[in-house]
Amino acid sequence: MSKIIKLSEKLSTINFYSPQQEYDLYRASFLRSELGGIYQSIPWQELIKSFKLKPCQVGRKSLFDNRGRLALMILKAYTSLSDRKLIEQLNTNIDYQLFCGILLSPGERLVDFKIVSKIRTQLGKKLDIKASQKVLAKAWKPYMEDTHTMLTDATCYESLLRYPTNVKLLWECVDWNYSQLKLLCKGLHVRMPRSKYLEQRDRYYQYQRKRKKLRKETKKRQRSLLYLLNKLNGLLDEYENQYHDRIELPVKYYQKRKVVRKVYRQQKQIFETGKSLPDRVVSISKSYIRPIVRGKETKKVEFGAKVNMIQVDGINFIENLSFHAFHEGNRLISSIWLSRLLFGKTTHISADAIYATNKNRKYCTSRYITTNFSRKGRAGKHEQHRKAISKELNKERATRMEGSFGTEKEHYGLRSIKARTQLNEILWIFFGVHTANTVRIAKKVQARELGQNAA
Repeated sequence: MSKIIKLSEKLSTINFYSPQQEYDLYRASFLRSELGGIYQSIPWQELIKSFKLKPCQVGRKSLFDNRGRLALMILKAYTSLSDRKLIEQLNTNIDYQLFCGILLSPGERLVDFKIVSKIRTQLGKKLDIKASQKVLAKAWKPYMEDTHTMLTDATCYESLLRYPTNVKLLWECVDWNYSQLKLLCKGLHVRMPRSKYLEQRDRYYQYQRKRKKLRKETKKRQRSLLYLLNKLNGLLDEYENQYHDRIELPVKYYQKRKVVRKVYRQQKQIFETGKSLPDRVVSISKSYIRPIVRGKETKKVEFGAKVNMIQVDGINFIENLSFHAFHEGNRLISSIWLSRLLFGKTTHISADAIYATNKNRKYCTSRYITTNFSRKGRAGKHEQHRKAISKELNKERATRMEGSFGTEKEHYGLRSIKARTQLNEILWIFFGVHTANTVRIAKKVQARELGQNAA
């Protein structure tokens, strides 16, 4: 009996918090974490305006509001998780829920992991990189130093794509055409026309299993697949014209048919001439991707988006993003203009040797901008001073900027971009780059607050 009395006395001393008090405690703990620092370093309202997002007033209310949608994309880049695992973590991690502006009850769980890709598609159509970066730069500028110094370089963020060969690409086109032909015949209740598809399929698999593929065998596969692809294209055209009044095909079907025809024309020209083409399609599912020759030792050709980046005080901003190859040396003047637009006057520039064209040298000299370019002609009066500045600028670009590219690729989901459309890939890159920036800004804010408290 005495034990029961002591237990009741202990229970009477325990403080029971109200739901609002518990929420305030959780939120205070969240704001002290690294994720909370990221949350506080983002100008949410201005960023929402740059995306031109409006609250949904029709239909069922969404669990994620406009801020929650942007937060979910940042959380996706911050964790580098798949969509399914991100939703699983969101169900159990209260910090992630507070970051996205939601709070699930004990028995409530999110089941539809596809909501992440749906939100990504919605935001991808509304992204304006220039406007959004202007908003972020304005919010972060008070915490940045040396805004007059700009570093610039280009990198490639690769898409998730099998290494394309001519035989693989031709087989993908043949396989897609054959599957569409089967669906058409099934829907129209007509007999499937004869073709050598099954025979070519077995030969293709035998060819792919070989470790060493001879040039003669490769040519033979290309010739056979080109013939079969041309035949299937003709059959599909015939059925479309003959039964146009009985079938209604989606827009995506005609878009892919257009891509397949283009692949056939290009591959036929490559087969006949033996020379590659500058605008060669490498994937029928991602027809916007082009091979980008980088000339590196480990990877000479990359497949994805090429980005010309500027860096100011360790913070990266996208100057130009394209899925086609471009000469980054021609982007220096526009990079300077972007730096001036975001941070004002630019006095020092560090760039790779490819940027050191005569046009860029003249432009920088006329604007009194100090560069790290190798000197042309005779040494000037202050040669030692120029060499010292150039050495420091080279060191910053080679370590800080190149290192930031590696950090983004390894820790923020930019090593292999798994988005399936062009707009979604651009959005993926944007949030990957600026999530890394928010982490750096949060550390700068924390360091400044610690310095003020110490003083």
